[in-house]
Amino acid sequence: QVQLVESGGGVVQAGGSLRLTCATSSNIFNTYTMGWYRQAPGKARELVATINSGGYTNYPDSVKGRFAISRDNAKNTVYLQMNSLKPEDTAVYYCRASSRYIYWGQGTQVTVSS
Repeated sequence: QVQLVESGGGVVQAGGSLRLTCATSSNIFNTYTMGWYRQAPGKARELVATINSGGYTNYPDSVKGRFAISRDNAKNTVYLQMNSLKPEDTAVYYCRASSRYIYWGQGTQVTVSS
């Protein structure tokens, strides 16, 4: 069982920045594709960013150029740097680890005020 613990959420004004952290319990972290997803009230969960074991990253157009995902395999941790935040980025942000199985964190709230 892989445990994921997110942190770094909070309230920020539009245009501001936040850095989310997802710490994992797995010692085979470097084999997982890691991702960040978000879910706003009344909306489906959506992809924010992924990074595979080789460091290849993927973003939807809605966050491309503003968000950056990175990983530190030595610390079993993945990060999401969020810049130029907009009110529509407000959501609960979830960390996901996928390999043979899929694991989710409990989520962290990000609120962007206008």
